[in-house]
Amino acid sequence: MHAVVIREGQLYWEERDDPVPGDTELLVAVRAAGLNAADLVQRAGFYPAPPGWPVDIPGMEFAGEVVAVGRQVTLFVPGDRVMAVVGGGAQATMAYVDESHALPVPAGLSWVEAGGFPEVFTTGYDGLFRQAELQMGERVLVSGAAGGVGTAAVQLAAQAGATVTATVRNPDRRAAVAALGADVVLEPGDEGAQAPYDVVLELVGAPSLTSVLPHMATWGRVVVIGVGGGGRMEIELMQLMQRRVRIGGSTLRARSRREKADVAADIAAHVLPALRAGRLQVPVHETFPLAEAQAAYEHFAAGAKFGKVVLVAA
Repeated sequence: MHAVVIREGQLYWEERDDPVPGDTELLVAVRAAGLNAADLVQRAGFYPAPPGWPVDIPGMEFAGEVVAVGRQVTLFVPGDRVMAVVGGGAQATMAYVDESHALPVPAGLSWVEAGGFPEVFTTGYDGLFRQAELQMGERVLVSGAAGGVGTAAVQLAAQAGATVTATVRNPDRRAAVAALGADVVLEPGDEGAQAPYDVVLELVGAPSLTSVLPHMATWGRVVVIGVGGGGRMEIELMQLMQRRVRIGGSTLRARSRREKADVAADIAAHVLPALRAGRLQVPVHETFPLAEAQAAYEHFAAGAKFGKVVLVAA
């Protein structure tokens, strides 16, 4: 196989041995692999892959065709179209995944869309429903909503009957975010105009959360998913105490096999039906060949995008 390889902060396209699937794993010929902020952090040397995953081949999501299965696999067979969140190694022509973490690709969904679906919709669903326990009719704020997780979270919250407010810095992206289901799209810093919020999905980090915390509802919940804008801030604890606000954070990558399987089962039960029915979109900002990952990473880092950057196999 060929793979994107990190070496001294740069990316190279190199030949590697094909992975060998374990007893419960699928070997997949990758057709598309989404690019995420965590990949840039890993390239910079600050977000290593969990044990058991390639240390120098990035990528946390892919879509492709099953080409071989482990001897205990029962859910998929060679030829099946699958997509998945993985601990690493997705940005290659071949990758592996535990069968309990794989999702079937709905008929009609393109490889590019499938490659950009797993990480952002899984992260958005986990943050909103498993962590923040979002309920129908509650008021949700999604910060930094024009990116991959943001566009997914806006749709998921709207589908659940929440009132959705989104913040988007680039004014050219606000109409597109509104079209996904946001009731109101604001300039960051203007969150008070639609307050209070029952749930906040924080995708930017400290600068955004500093503006948001004064506008939480009683019993409000904040889930921090991204800290690209900064990870340190001062908090007025009395505000949290008076309103009984809960702040938490979440990542998917380092969770146990069982935890990841539970999340995948939730996505299969609660998100895939809406995707099959056409009620969810996977906005794709740009595609690049896998072999041109360096250019894709630089494009991603430049910001101002709406939706996903996806690497595609030749």
